[in-house]
Amino acid sequence: MPARVGIVVRTRHRPAFLRGALADIAAQTLADRRVVVVNDGGDAAEVDRVVAASGLTGVEVVHIPDGQGGRCVAANTGVRALDTEYAVLHDDDDRWHPDFLVRTAAWLDTHPDDAAVAVPTEIVYEEKRGGAWTEVGRAPFWAGMQRISLTEMMSINRIVPIAVLYRRAVHAEVGWYDETLDAVEDWDLYLRILNVHGIGFVAGEPLAFWTQRPDADGLDANSMFGLAAEHARDDAVVRDRALAAWVRREGAGLPLFVAASHAELAAHVDRSIDGAVERIVERLRAEIASDVRHEIDAHQPVMSRLRRLRRRLLRG
Repeated sequence: MPARVGIVVRTRHRPAFLRGALADIAAQTLADRRVVVVNDGGDAAEVDRVVAASGLTGVEVVHIPDGQGGRCVAANTGVRALDTEYAVLHDDDDRWHPDFLVRTAAWLDTHPDDAAVAVPTEIVYEEKRGGAWTEVGRAPFWAGMQRISLTEMMSINRIVPIAVLYRRAVHAEVGWYDETLDAVEDWDLYLRILNVHGIGFVAGEPLAFWTQRPDADGLDANSMFGLAAEHARDDAVVRDRALAAWVRREGAGLPLFVAASHAELAAHVDRSIDGAVERIVERLRAEIASDVRHEIDAHQPVMSRLRRLRRRLLRG
């Protein structure tokens, strides 16, 4: 019988991260799982050695030749290799709580209308110390989030792949990861899922850990930092594509009105900010001038200050 949960590990020239990811999977309390490691253009022998030394059994390794892969190609290759009911992307540098699979699979088992489920996520910040990446701090990702809604997701992506287990069959309904994108492929898929299904949320303690290395570059960099330009470009691509579909269906009237209203509101906000800044600057100038006068007065000879006071009294 096929395993119930399929895990796709995307990796490229990062053996230390891959070792950590496989150890993280081995620590899961749900044993009914299958792992596919997708080597996206890295050294095949090196990846095979890491997998063999991990102690995990039944791991399939798929090697994509250098120059023929990419984030989306690797994701699709891994998910297509699965025969499981559920699927999740576990990038090689991220981590889970040991009960992540147990609790997310239980949610999907009991919520048939949800095509996916997400969990609270904690950002783990790392710095390179002594040649190794070391945790230096943590922060909640979207602290206080209690649900996944299409409205909020249209503004900005609120979940990351390490935090989402989904029904593999949903690809037949909404399509695969878009291989024309270099980034935001997960957000694009979640938007398509939310058009037709719900995405559940297991509230409570963090069950997923998204590592970030702001100072890293090259192969050690996170996609959100190393692919910042691609994120900005593909975010616009996804939005423009959706807007074009609306215009073809409904015409350009409403988007044109919204765009004009947005421009007017932005201009009003800019004017309000400029006015507030000018008032603050003038108040600060007045306070500084007053302080300077007081300072000058404080250093005048006592007799001079007394004579000035006497003249004021006489005038009064």
